[in-house]
Amino acid sequence: MAAKVSFTTESATGSHTLSVAYERAGAGEPLLLLHGIGHHWQAWEPVFSALAAERDVIAVDLPGFGESPALPDGLSYDLSTVVPTLGALCEALGIERPHVAGNSLGGLLALELGRHKLVRSVTALSPAGFWSQSERRYAFGALRGMRFGAQALPLPLIERLAGTAAGRAALTSTIYARPGRRSPEAVVAETLALRDATGFSQTLATGGSVLFTDDVPGIPVTVAWGSKDRLLLRRQGVRAKRAIPGARLVRLPRCGHVPMNDDPALVARVILDTSS
Repeated sequence: MAAKVSFTTESATGSHTLSVAYERAGAGEPLLLLHGIGHHWQAWEPVFSALAAERDVIAVDLPGFGESPALPDGLSYDLSTVVPTLGALCEALGIERPHVAGNSLGGLLALELGRHKLVRSVTALSPAGFWSQSERRYAFGALRGMRFGAQALPLPLIERLAGTAAGRAALTSTIYARPGRRSPEAVVAETLALRDATGFSQTLATGGSVLFTDDVPGIPVTVAWGSKDRLLLRRQGVRAKRAIPGARLVRLPRCGHVPMNDDPALVARVILDTSS
């Protein structure tokens, strides 16, 4: 079970106490890892040890996902709330301006942290926010379909499906190019994380109008996109490069939307290079 830290954050509705679950290991400069919508910190497990060999790595369950409780009443799952919350989390953990790497929703949050000068570098893996309206509708529809499937399947059936390569592909091929590499236990756990994510619907609802159009000057930024991303198509990386001219745009061959599973060595190297 992940550790948890409680802290206070301020909003227009007053002070709120939050609790966030996280996994921490390694030594060196701090590196914060942020997962995508419906996932949990274990999305980073394939690269966690490699990163911890060179960094003080903190992988978090975002509020309302994994083992982290939902945001308190009165707080919205939008960027103006979650980004300051992550800043308060870093302060509670004694981390000053960490490097940050994020995937999908986590990539968008990482870029926002960079825009607000709260981090030292940003690695954004298939970040949200660079879509056209049709691409966003497609992605949100796919996510809702995955969520519906996770909620509709009884646990014994999820476990049976995860026990076969074909079943793991049925459950996770939307996000992985190589779903057979994911262990049965990991597929069960992330399917349940998607099913039980209390922040899923509100996060998706606030994302309908999100577009990332601002530059992130003054810090190293890498935007990396899987060549086989089926959720956020790789042409969105070109838009990210236009918005952030100083960013390094990296192609991840044979990787899907969550590339940490598909090519752990490549993804770890991209993150370490950006945070060096």
